[in-house]
Formats: sequence, structure tokens, C-alpha cells
Amino acid sequence: MGASVRKSMLADDHNLEIFSLVWLDASVNTGQENINVQQQLRTLIHQLKTFDNTRDCLEYIRHISKNDRIILIVSGRLGQEIVPRIHRLRQVSVIYVYCMDKEKNSKWARKYSKIKNVIVNLDELVVQIRSDRAKRNYETYEPLPFNIYKKSVNDEKVANDSNNQFIYSGSLIDCLLHMPSYTTDQNQLISLCRDIYKGDANELLILNEFEQTYTSNTALWWYTRDSFVMRLLNKAFQEQTIDLLYLFRFFLHDMQDQLKRNRCVSPIRVYRGQFLSNDELQTLNNSIGGLISISSFLSAHSNRQKALKHLTESDELRGTLFEIDADPRLDEIKPFGYTGQDDEILFMVGSIFRINDIHRQHDGLSIIRITLCSDNDPQLKLIFKDLKFDTNDNKRKLLSFGDILWRMGKLTEAEKYYQRLLTNLSGDDYYNISECYYALGNIAMEKDNCNLSSEWHEKSLEIKKEILEEFDPSIADSYSSIADIERKKGNSSQAFESYNKALDIWIKAYDGDHPKIAMCLNNIGCIYGEEKNYIKTLECHEKSLKILKKHFPADHLCLGQAYNNIGSVYRYLGNYELALENYQLSLKIKTKTFSSKHPSIASTFSNIACVYEEMNEFQQALAYYEKAASIYRHNFPPTYPDNVRIIDDIKRISSKLK
Repeated sequence: MGASVRKSMLADDHNLEIFSLVWLDASVNTGQENINVQQQLRTLIHQLKTFDNTRDCLEYIRHISKNDRIILIVSGRLGQEIVPRIHRLRQVSVIYVYCMDKEKNSKWARKYSKIKNVIVNLDELVVQIRSDRAKRNYETYEPLPFNIYKKSVNDEKVANDSNNQFIYSGSLIDCLLHMPSYTTDQNQLISLCRDIYKGDANELLILNEFEQTYTSNTALWWYTRDSFVMRLLNKAFQEQTIDLLYLFRFFLHDMQDQLKRNRCVSPIRVYRGQFLSNDELQTLNNSIGGLISISSFLSAHSNRQKALKHLTESDELRGTLFEIDADPRLDEIKPFGYTGQDDEILFMVGSIFRINDIHRQHDGLSIIRITLCSDNDPQLKLIFKDLKFDTNDNKRKLLSFGDILWRMGKLTEAEKYYQRLLTNLSGDDYYNISECYYALGNIAMEKDNCNLSSEWHEKSLEIKKEILEEFDPSIADSYSSIADIERKKGNSSQAFESYNKALDIWIKAYDGDHPKIAMCLNNIGCIYGEEKNYIKTLECHEKSLKILKKHFPADHLCLGQAYNNIGSVYRYLGNYELALENYQLSLKIKTKTFSSKHPSIASTFSNIACVYEEMNEFQQALAYYEKAASIYRHNFPPTYPDNVRIIDDIKRISSKLK
């Protein structure tokens, strides 16, 4: 793990667990008794923040992630100031009032449902929090990380974002579960945890026990134990903390194997109580008949009343009960089994369910009926057909994780993964080394670092020439990527030469009819376009599109790029109507393929803006430039060339609107 990643994880305000304690009291940091209690509390919940004034405490609470959960301790006086202002925030789960006058403070505390107790003794406070944690009373407050795949919706944009997140999250988990792990992963995880829990004697003792006694047969026991394992994993899944999830691969493999061994043998109906926001509940209501994937382990009870135990109603949260049906007899079902704790059943991370029905009872409780799906479900097979990989293909196992990160727009995480993979590969694993170089070259290209991209691709090509046949298509891949770089650097003649080398190999390898030939024709057409030979450009692009349509469905990304290029040709020819038509076709495909924040979508927004600008429709142009700018800001620093350019575009258009 890189030093910068480690530093980021260990930052003071970066809580790697979901729950934290916040203690607000004017004298919280004075007096030995308070200091001693702070130490005791840290053995229960590692992250403890103390504040002696309402302003700073309020600022902190309002700026933490909405996925974090706070257990708040307040004095009577300051509690009356802050509780009315933060009670509706979802981040605040439970409140304890510690004061000297229980009767007086109980009067105002009754108005707030999140106030668990009014306590006058510090030892009693510690006992109460310890008891609530041991009974897992806070569990229903934890956010439930889920993604929805909608069967049909009115808002296509929202559906695309939701469906893409469903696909990428599921594919990411699939990769984690099939990738090999290394002995160094466990050592790195333990080393990181020692830094995370530095000064926490209790957690360090548990960590030492884990290091000395953990075996693959004890994974389930460790996950259900109140320890760093469950807390770090749950937060990592919630936040998609890639570096931490990567180190936990060995544990996820062991959990999957153990759940298979402990699996239920007959169909079950189990229950899970959960607090959901009004928005989350509405999303589920709008998705009946669709699919829900749970991006973490999911615990449930066979006892309905136990699942209902801690559910209450509040203005901002709804008590909901998931009624879950699962049949272990189905083929290719995600494992689920007994944890050994009472009547608890645990479903494997990445389990996908169909939402059958949602209804609200007269007491306000929402019942959500879901059924566990098999991976052989026809809809699921169709959804993941382009992203599922052969679990017996060890070469692709290693590379797929980085590819999924790239598709998600997580360029930095993808780059770090390939760099890490290079350090783990054996020196004679030439194929995977060359593919890592190739992927790093593509990432550097997306980050607009042409020189670095060129270095990676040249290194990849050098290895490929040594280990592959002369006309192997992979060599053409490298020539094509090198041509992309030369073209971006403005070296059209070198780009043209490399594209034609790639084209010659692909024509020989694929008998003249293959999508890669189409893509190469597209790129050669772009060079003709740069030379303002638009007739030749259009000819190349139309040949390309004709080939692509033979091989891909109408919404495939390759067609999206072809439409984008044809749109550009028509723009240069002054045929703005056909330009917009093709750009919109391109955009429609990209939004189905990429996340809404992917740089490629920004590029098409920018192209559409250019057309409107040339048509003197400046308001429309500004709207699309601003959409592009939002995505570039999300992905890149302010000095990144596309960020600089788009700001200039917006300034130029804004001045024309004055």
C-alpha cells in the first residue's frame, strides 16, 4: 500500500468505522474522571471526538459523511442548545444526556426520540453504551449499502446511473471474490490496523489475537465478533474503500467458503429490521419488480419479533422490515448460512434480490418482500454478460479488477491497482506484465499524460514482440494505442503510420471483418479529419460503423464512439442537424455504459456545446459546457488541461450572453 494512501486512511478526521462517539460538555477535557471515561469509551467505539462548545460540535456533525453514524453524549445545558438543531440529521443515531439533574433534563429530553437515556453517573453511562453495543442495539441504524436495477422508469438518466452502479458494484465484488490473494495482503492489513488502532490497547489485543490465531475456518466467527473486522469491512463496503477491500480479499474468500459449508439446506424466510430514509424507501417503492444488490454482508433473523425489536419511527427515518425468501436448492446461488449466533442468518456480500412487494402496515411499519436470485437468473445473466469473466481464466482474474475500476471512472484506484499488481507478479509472467503496462498506458492517456502513456505502451509492445507471434492481434492493440498518443501530441504522420501497422495486422488476423478493424478505420478517419479531408474522413467512419453494426447491439460503447466521430465530421461540414443527431446517439450510449461522472461523457457534452455555439444558440451551449465542467472537476485537479479549457469556454459563452 502506497504511503499517500496510508496517510489518507490515517487522517484524524477519516473514520474507517461507521460509528463514532461525540461528547459535548463544557468540562469534557478537564478533570481526571472525564479523561478516564474517555479512555473507557474508546475501548467500546474507537473514534471519539470531544467538544467543549456547541459551535465546533455542530460544525463537525454537519460535515461528516452521511454514511457515518454518531452516538452523541451531551451535557444537560449544551444538550438543550444542540439537540434541536441536529436531531433530524441522519448521521446522529443515538443521544445520551449526561447531567447532574436527571429530573430537570428528562423533561426536555422526552421530546426527542433519539435520546436513549438521561444519566447522572459516568460509570452508568459507560455501562449503558457497552450494553447497547453488546446487544447490537445500534445495528439497525447502520446504513444499508444497496444498489437498484430498475426494470422500467420514467427518468432515463436516473435509471442509467442507478443501473450502472448496480452493475459495477456487483462486478467489483465478483472480482474481489475470484482474484487470488497473497500472504502479504494479510500482513499489510494487520500493519495498517496497528496504525489505525494505535493507542487503543483493547483493540490491539484483539488484533494480536487475530494475527496469531486466524485461520480460514474461523472467518465467520471473526466477522460476527465485536471487533475491527466487521467494523472496518462494513465501512469499506459502504464507502467503496478500494485499498482496504483489496487487502481483505483473503477474508472474503474464507467467508464465502465457510458460508457454503454452513449453508441452509432448505428454503427459508428470514427478517431484517432496518432504518431507511424517506428517499431510500421511495426509491424502493419505485423499483418493485426490479433488483436490489446488497454491497455488504447482510444479516437477518428467523425470528420476526427479534428483527423488529429496535425499530422506532421518527420524522426523517422509517422503520422497515425486510421479509427475505431464499432457496439454497437453486443453482449458482450466492451462499447464505447460519452464523452460530442464535437464529442469525448471514447472506454473502453481493447477494442480489428481486423486490416483490412493498406495503405499509397500519402502525407505519413498511414491509419489503424480497427473494434471493440465482446467478442463472435470465435477467442477471443479460445484465452482466459483458462483465462476467471465466473463473478458470487466471490471467483475466488478475486484470479484471483494474478494468472494472477504470469503467467506474476510478482512474487513480485503477492505476494504484495495476502498480500493486506489478510488484506481486513473478518476473517471468510476461503476459500479465505486458497487460499491466498496457493498462497503465491507457490510464495515463486518460489523465492527459502523453509522455508517460507512451513509455508504458512502448514497454508493453516490446514484451509482446518477444513473446507473441508476428501478427498477434495484441501487438496491433499496442500499435493502435501508440498511434492514439501520437495523434494527441499532434504527430499525425506518426499516428497514421502506427494505425496502419495495426490495421494490417488486424486484417490478416481477422480476415478483414472485425470490430478492431472498424475502430482503426475510425481513427484513421479522424486523422483525415485533422487534415480537413472531410470526405475521406466520412468514408472511413461510415465503413467503420457498418462493421460495428454487424457485431454489436445498438447500445454498445463502440457504436457510441462511432456516432461521436460522425457527428464531428458533420459539424465540420456545417451540417449541424446531423451533427447533433449523432452526438445525441453517442451520449445515449455512453450514459448507459459509464457512470455519470466519467470523463468520456464530459467530452460528448463539450462537443454538443460546440455545435450550439456555432449555431449561435449560446444558452444551450453554456448549459452543456457547464455539464462537462462538473464532470471534469469531479475527476481532475483544477490545472488539468480539460478543466482549464472548459473554464475558458464558459467564460467565452458567458460574455456572449451579456
